[in-house]
Parts: sequence; structure tokens; C-alpha cells
Amino acid sequence: MTTNSLLAPLEAAARAAGAVIMEVYAQDFAVHFKGENDPVTAADSLAEAVILPVLRQLTPHIPIVAEEEAAAGRIPTVGHTFWLVDPLDGTKEFVKKNGEFTVNIGLIENGIPTVGVVYAPAQNILWAGANGQAWREDAHGRHPILCRPAPAEGAVVLDSRSHRAAERLEAFIATLPGGKVENAGSSLKFCRIAEGSGDYYPRFGPTCEWDTAAAHAVLLAAGGEVVTWDNVALAYGKPKFLNPDFLARAKT
Repeated sequence: MTTNSLLAPLEAAARAAGAVIMEVYAQDFAVHFKGENDPVTAADSLAEAVILPVLRQLTPHIPIVAEEEAAAGRIPTVGHTFWLVDPLDGTKEFVKKNGEFTVNIGLIENGIPTVGVVYAPAQNILWAGANGQAWREDAHGRHPILCRPAPAEGAVVLDSRSHRAAERLEAFIATLPGGKVENAGSSLKFCRIAEGSGDYYPRFGPTCEWDTAAAHAVLLAAGGEVVTWDNVALAYGKPKFLNPDFLARAKT
């Protein structure tokens, strides 16, 4: 199966997971914690249960690393090709009921995210990318997206709503004449750069590979990149699937 032929079933799976998430979202739901500051709800596990059977049927030979499976200690051995799934990225935003959470499905090949689908169910917006082409689908239809060149003045810097590193962020903004900060939850920051409504997403603090893979693939397909602060491309399949600090942007 080619990467482009994967997109339609992946998009359908993301939308189906989103529908399950929105059923929980409309109710009063319990919030538990996997760690000191890592909330989880029924929506996380229910959405993952929608996605995993689809991937296993589509690509039975490709291992899947999924957030809730990983939290339960079920992490497969991965090789050059594997899936990364975050069934509900932005659980803190989900709990706050601000609508800024996403379903993330990404394919990794040789350390690079090559196929990605990101769906924001509360907004009914879907982003997808593969093979140098990226799209956004919303109430106005489906249309291609591209990163914009960062403006010489007034660049838009996207920052997390729930994970802040104020001093480092301020130091970064100080390098950008007229730079302004806008907040966005979950993978929406990558997607805004991919569609040309943002310029930089500096991340200071821990993320896991399933948090970034799908949106990273969309960004790459739209002409962007994600690099470490040593200016090395962010790669996947790292120990414990942990990312270093990074910067997402249009390719320079």
C-alpha cells in the first residue's frame, strides 16, 4: 500500500475517533492522572480503541506505538517503519473544554514522519500530509496548504496553552523584530505553521514522539521542518520515544 493510498482510511479513522471523543466531551467525565501532571480520560482509551484495529487491518506487518498502550507497558519492538498514535493530543485542553485537542496518526519510515493525519474534532478541521503535499479540510472544503516564508518583522510565534517556559520563550522572541505570541493547544501549533498562519513553534520541555509525529509529517509535506536547538532534524525511534527541545518552522 502506497503512502497516498493510506490517507483516506487514516482520515476516516481519525474522524471516527473524533466522534467518540466528542461523545465523551459532551458529558461530565472523570479525569485520572498517569503521572503528576498527565491527565487521562475515557476519551483517550476509547479513541485509541477505534484507531488501532484500523491500522492493524491496513498494515498488519507494521508495529504500532500508541500512547495509552505505551502507558500500560505494551510497547512493541520497532524497526525502520512504525506507526505513532496519540488518540487525544491535548488532554489538558479537552479537560478545560476549549476545543483545542486533536487526534494524531503518523507513520515513521527510517526515522522520518512520512504520512500524517491530524483531526481537531471540536472544530471539525482535518490536516493531512504525505509525499510533499499537504491539505486542510474544513467546512469550506479541502484545499492544499503551504508554509509561508517567515516575515522579516512581525513573525507569529506559537506557544502552548498548558506548557510554558516563559524565560526561554522571551529570549527566542527577542531575536525576532516585532515578533508576537499566539497560543494554541496540542498539535494545532504545527498545523498553523503548515497552513501559513504561524511561523515558529519553539518547544521547551518534554514531549513524546506520538505527540509530534503526525503533525510533523503534515508540516514536512507543507514545506516545513522541525529541528533541535542544535539545528539537527528531529528524528524518530529514539530511546523511550522521548523528544528533545525543538523548533518547528518553515524550511529556511
